[in-house]
Amino acid sequence: LQSLQSLEDDPGSKVMYELRRRHFPDPWGRPAPGTPEGVAAASPEDLRAFWRQTYRPNGAILAVAGALDWLAVREAVGRLFGDWEPRPEPAVVARPAGPKRDHLLKETQQIQIALAYPTVPVAHPDYYLARAAAAILGGYASARLFTEVREKRGLCYSVYASYESLKDRAAVLCYAGTSADRAQETLDVTLAEVARLARSGVEAEELEMMRAGLKSTLIMQQESSMSRAGSLASDWFYLGRVRSLDEISAALDALTPQAVSDFAARQAIDEMTIVTLGPRALRMPE
Repeated sequence: LQSLQSLEDDPGSKVMYELRRRHFPDPWGRPAPGTPEGVAAASPEDLRAFWRQTYRPNGAILAVAGALDWLAVREAVGRLFGDWEPRPEPAVVARPAGPKRDHLLKETQQIQIALAYPTVPVAHPDYYLARAAAAILGGYASARLFTEVREKRGLCYSVYASYESLKDRAAVLCYAGTSADRAQETLDVTLAEVARLARSGVEAEELEMMRAGLKSTLIMQQESSMSRAGSLASDWFYLGRVRSLDEISAALDALTPQAVSDFAARQAIDEMTIVTLGPRALRMPE
């Protein structure tokens, strides 16, 4: 409950939680920490029953990385989890997503702006095109949102776009936090940059910068056993196999400005969700 309460003091994180709740259908858009009402109402028996129903070995993934004795690891896993009984996968009841345009009234000095539009998930053949388009929009310090919103106009300090994937659906999430008197222009410029990416495509220089940044991140991840284990589990969850660093590097090298531009033009930006948080609502597109 204290963690959830602290979210109320972090409007940037709060608006992104609320964006996901409105963009993704329930239960996929639910915030991981839950809600204050749900946590307060849960009893120990409720938690035990939920664990028995939903936590299953069939579908569980355990990834290990580092200097290890594989036989010892296998023995330990069998000893600790060998009696874990498989269970049927519980049915998921999908409910509609929230409103596509929403403002959360909160008396703060700044207005937080968050938007999302659908893209392809990790297992899709166009995954690397989606990652490239999102990164060029706002994934690094000289990306378009950073340049146009912050550097050229000085509208805000923090602005970014990121790619976020669930197993069967994904989205590009954008965020900006700014003063109330500059919020409308910040939203307008952000929307214009999303539209410009879809309309005008990308330049070769932008693609090279994105490619170098992603490769650098991949190399750094290999230096940490924790990051490597996380990558192994993630690949197995999304793809049912593990990608090699060479495979990922080759896929990035194969990207062309024309291919990324064509993909950006196909993105469903007309299905965008926009959520703002602050002392007053902004003018939003229909």
